Amino acid sequence: MKISVILFRVLFLGLTWLLFTSFFQTSKPNGINEANDYELLELNTDGLYFAEFYDYIFRGHFEELDINRGDMRFLLIFDQYLRAYGAQCAGNLPADKVEIMNEECATEEVTKNGWGDVISRVCIKYVWVGSGIYAKPELYEAYAEIDQIQRFKGLGTMMQMITDPNGMGNSVDMIHKTNGLKGDMGKIFKLNACDSPGLKRFEENLKLFALNKPAVRMDKVSKYTTMKKTGGPTGSQDFNKLINDLVYDQSKTWSFNRYNEGSVSGVTTSSRDSEGRPRELSANYSFSGFSGNNKGSVRITFENGLPKCIYFYDFPQNCKTPNSSIISTYAQGEYAN
Repeated sequence: MKISVILFRVLFLGLTWLLFTSFFQTSKPNGINEANDYELLELNTDGLYFAEFYDYIFRGHFEELDINRGDMRFLLIFDQYLRAYGAQCAGNLPADKVEIMNEECATEEVTKNGWGDVISRVCIKYVWVGSGIYAKPELYEAYAEIDQIQRFKGLGTMMQMITDPNGMGNSVDMIHKTNGLKGDMGKIFKLNACDSPGLKRFEENLKLFALNKPAVRMDKVSKYTTMKKTGGPTGSQDFNKLINDLVYDQSKTWSFNRYNEGSVSGVTTSSRDSEGRPRELSANYSFSGFSGNNKGSVRITFENGLPKCIYFYDFPQNCKTPNSSIISTYAQGEYAN
């Protein structure tokens, strides 16, 4: 029994790894004009899944990031940004644009059992194929460096996933982040024009972060930094609405289940800090899935009066990061009763 559980876990994590890496189809790598007063530059990230990350990169406040340049999440964000810009802002690409290349399997080794059933497929030869999407050369070169870091770490990352006690939960969470990023790339160029000075500054700092070089910094503090220092609001708050908004936002990245919006019930506060703000909230909610309507539960921990981690009943040890835009709204007192 123990062996079968381990085998299932290895197979699940392996499939998750393949799904995650195939999402950005490993790419083969090939002077931005600044506004006179860079403090007037703006980048609209409101409502985006990785809003806090985009804002810190834009401002050049690398020290505030919880993602490092060798993190798989950064490779994923960089890759999808390049592809989204190339697809949605093709008219703004320079004359020396370069094609984004995909690594695809050219030859498979197929193993069958005695009954002729396929039991394994292993790629033994890969080729580079043009994607038909183009990128700015300096950004693609920076992306190449990050791609090589991940290639070097590939086997170690896979083994870490297999041996991690919470590996399955983290793998599912990575799929959710991938889905959240898809949503971001469908919105960011609607919030910011392709040729906007703010987006150009974001790209410049994205490149510098990838190359491990100092950022072009803005003096103005990010609203996300300010809210963390100020902390959450005191007094009576509409926690039903807050939990509903946080769960609904998370549910946008779910693969199969659908959250029943407004179904939050049984909200309890297990502990409070010295200012009367919650340290932890728990609640129930309902969702629809393959077997019809179901009940679920969620636990939210707070730090300095602000939501820090969301834990769902199916993966109770897996911390999901709350949407930073919702946290900012909560910090400003918009959920007060």
